[in-house]
Amino acid sequence: MTRSSLLPLACTFALTMAAALSHATPSPAPAAAAACPPILQHTFPRLQDEAPQNLCQYAGQVVLVVNTASYCGFTQQYKELEELYRRYRDRGLVVLGFPSNDFGQQEPGTNQQIAEFCENTFGVQFPMFAKSHVRGPQANALFRQLAERTGTTPKWNFYKYLISRDGRTVLAYGSLTAPDSAALRRDLERLLAARP
Repeated sequence: MTRSSLLPLACTFALTMAAALSHATPSPAPAAAAACPPILQHTFPRLQDEAPQNLCQYAGQVVLVVNTASYCGFTQQYKELEELYRRYRDRGLVVLGFPSNDFGQQEPGTNQQIAEFCENTFGVQFPMFAKSHVRGPQANALFRQLAERTGTTPKWNFYKYLISRDGRTVLAYGSLTAPDSAALRRDLERLLAARP
């Protein structure tokens, strides 16, 4: 055989080996997805600019999910949530805010208006997402899953769900439970101390 006649054989062999290796070596995407608990496998638009945000970026952290409203008797909890976030974020806490107009029409504004209100009034720096439904058949996918896991849906604004680092433990707290309450802080400390 001449060198030129061996070239097609060599190319075929190289392509066959490359295909075999691509099937034998798992791609990074499934590995990353496996590390993300199912409860965080959701994407939502960010409040400020509606850029899509995958919640898997918070995998391995303790997550406090709160449905919020700008014109509610509990709106002052924004300040307490921000204080909690600043106090514990270096230990692995992230607070996620989900504005909703589901209760008493107390979040009527646009995403931009809500973002400006949160930042200008309470200096909110924790992640916030675009306004959505948090109860009923139109509830966003995360809140549907939170309701399934805990057996309880939000009863009013500033309902809270605390998710462990591995996503296996999900605890629910009513609106009357302040972010700085002893009960929530005790559970938070316990989940922060646990490693997945």
